[in-house]
Amino acid sequence: MRTIQFREAVCEAMSEEMRRDESVYLMGEEVAEYNGAYKASKGMLDEFGPKRVIDTPIAELGFAGIAVGSAMNGCRPIVEFMTFNFSLVGIDQIINNAAKMRQMSAGQFPMPMVFRGPTASAGQLGATHSQAFENWFANTPGLKVVVPSTVYDAKGLLKAAIRDNDPVIFMESEQMYGDKGEVPEGDYTIPLGVADIKREGTDVTIVSFGKIIKEALAAAEELAKEGISCEIVDLRTVRPMDYDTIINSVKKTNRLVVLEEAWPFASVASEITYMVQERAFDYLDAPVQRITTADTPAPYSPTLLKEWLPNANDVIKAVKKVMYK
Repeated sequence: MRTIQFREAVCEAMSEEMRRDESVYLMGEEVAEYNGAYKASKGMLDEFGPKRVIDTPIAELGFAGIAVGSAMNGCRPIVEFMTFNFSLVGIDQIINNAAKMRQMSAGQFPMPMVFRGPTASAGQLGATHSQAFENWFANTPGLKVVVPSTVYDAKGLLKAAIRDNDPVIFMESEQMYGDKGEVPEGDYTIPLGVADIKREGTDVTIVSFGKIIKEALAAAEELAKEGISCEIVDLRTVRPMDYDTIINSVKKTNRLVVLEEAWPFASVASEITYMVQERAFDYLDAPVQRITTADTPAPYSPTLLKEWLPNANDVIKAVKKVMYK
């Protein structure tokens, strides 16, 4: 196993798939000459040339539409948004065309494409650069939504996403590109729609995904010192969601806390909570607790931002609440 950075895992996944399949190409702002805004496409222009690694204007609606059309014509585009906050400019193409075309064409046009880039907050970047839209995209039939939390998962899931014949929203984090992790030498993929138990436990289930899962892992370490055993389920794929892994974990622990870096209303946590009460109500020994950001736009002030974001202490309090401690 090698130890590489998250950005290197993303670059490797794209490069390996482009070597494997000539119909795969990358387009987005600064992905070519600048090696990517986060250096996640470093060296790709030199290897694949300007016809397959394409710098675009600052026009998300335009290049998202070009990608949809090219997918309809047999290509497999990877579209990088510098941040998913900017995807809102091109969301008409994602929601109304990429997600719908397969059904509207009676299956004549599969849509093998990936929209990828960073999601959620990355420090003091202000309200319009700190939003998490996983639940927005997951609400749309026809889209798959992937949010990796580790270097290993990022590479395996991205390769699977590129090979998928449906449009995939692949959401990363600016604060994770420098993370390091072990990755195998050979080719591997991770199937979409399969959650991963990042930590085994017996007392309470914590479900999370993306970079915020680090707060759950930190909380679990602290709670273990008090004799509380937390099982941490990493969704990895928000849509399709692996309900069975969540339900089976809750049946074992009888308690559930959901941690998500997003606004509370109509969140991913809300969907999980509904499904657990429907399928595992009799196994619950306490009401489900969810932890989200505050129900406001992200503040710029570092003090307010710290209060706005969920943290390990919030997780500890929620776990103790469902444990009646």
